[in-house]
Amino acid sequence: MAARAQAHAAVAEPLARPRHRQKNSRAERAKRSRSRRHARRGVLWIVVSGILLVGVVFVNVAVLRLNLSLSSAERQRTQLRGENAALQAQLAAALASPRIEAEAQKQLGVRAVDPGSVAYVDLSR
Repeated sequence: MAARAQAHAAVAEPLARPRHRQKNSRAERAKRSRSRRHARRGVLWIVVSGILLVGVVFVNVAVLRLNLSLSSAERQRTQLRGENAALQAQLAAALASPRIEAEAQKQLGVRAVDPGSVAYVDLSR
């Protein structure tokens, strides 16, 4: 029985636990620090990209608004030019006949004649 107790004692005796490395070793801390830097750098790139995209969208919206206002101004300008041309033509027509008749009568002594009293000479014979 003594042999059995001795064998049991040898089996029941606790084994020494293997030592674990310290969790906060330098290499471990450096590795975590590097991964945090990489994560921060990734987040920074995402933020910078987002800001740039927002800027591009803002510029595009501003350009579209300017194009709309420019298109409206161009349409108004074309309409006003057409109206001015029509008014100039009316004014020229209204002023041309009486002015020409007055000048001809004053400088040359020519008067307007009734078209029915005019006779033509045939020079082909």
